[in-house]
Amino acid sequence: MATNTTPSHLSLRAAALSLALLVLLLAVWQVATLPARGAAPAPAAASMTAEEIEYAKLMGKDPTAGAAASPVQKSGFPTPAQMGAAAWAQLASPFHDNGPNDKGIGLQLGHSLGRVALGYLIAALVAIPLGFAIGMSPLLYRALDPFIQILKPISPLAWMPLALYTIKDSSVSGIFVIFICSVWPMLINTAFGVAGVRREWLNVARTLEVKPLRRAFEVILPAAAPTILTGMRISMGIAWLVIVAAEMLVGGTGIGYFVWNEWNNLSLPNVIFAILTIGVVGMLLDLMFARLQKAVTYAD
Repeated sequence: MATNTTPSHLSLRAAALSLALLVLLLAVWQVATLPARGAAPAPAAASMTAEEIEYAKLMGKDPTAGAAASPVQKSGFPTPAQMGAAAWAQLASPFHDNGPNDKGIGLQLGHSLGRVALGYLIAALVAIPLGFAIGMSPLLYRALDPFIQILKPISPLAWMPLALYTIKDSSVSGIFVIFICSVWPMLINTAFGVAGVRREWLNVARTLEVKPLRRAFEVILPAAAPTILTGMRISMGIAWLVIVAAEMLVGGTGIGYFVWNEWNNLSLPNVIFAILTIGVVGMLLDLMFARLQKAVTYAD
């Protein structure tokens, strides 16, 4: 007997399952980080520097604690309560600016999103028109395909030393890396989408003597739009992935630099909070492109 499951009921069940998995994850996290008694004596704090004491605390050992047995965290991994406190502290003042090494998470995200947006926009302005030309011309496709196949597999971060040497600006170099990693998925998907437009649609346009420019915008572009948006969606995911690694290398500002700086400050809760923030922003960017892709997809 078939069950009649409506989309709304399926969404509710999926949401309930997701919530249950989240609760289970938090419970496992809490149990794994519960304090334990009778831990081995910690080294004497008098013979340690302030940095060594902070590092020992990060690893779950408190050199300043007394010799008597007391609750000690099993590992240096923060508890859910510590993560909640770190998240609250960051979200309470996300745009504060107290110097180069003390900027709010909102400011750091703004710098990263700005670099991604600029590099991504330049890539789109180059890749989409060139993809159109490649998709419409078999000769141009054969001529440029070897270059695309050679340059496409190169890691974007491999371009960073060359960019720093030639551009001599870390922020602009980050934008260049975003451009170079975003251009290939958009270029390839645009060419594939344009080349895959149904021949009968193009034949009808020729029969009606539609001019080439109008045919490109009113016939080819709507037909290839879903494939183009797929390439743009992939490019955005790669761009957001790469900017974090690039900012770890060049430093200064950005969410990648925030992660590295908080690790150097031995603040593991802030590092984990930044990682979760990166994931949430990436999910929202992907959701935005998924909505755009759905809007331009026509059912047969």
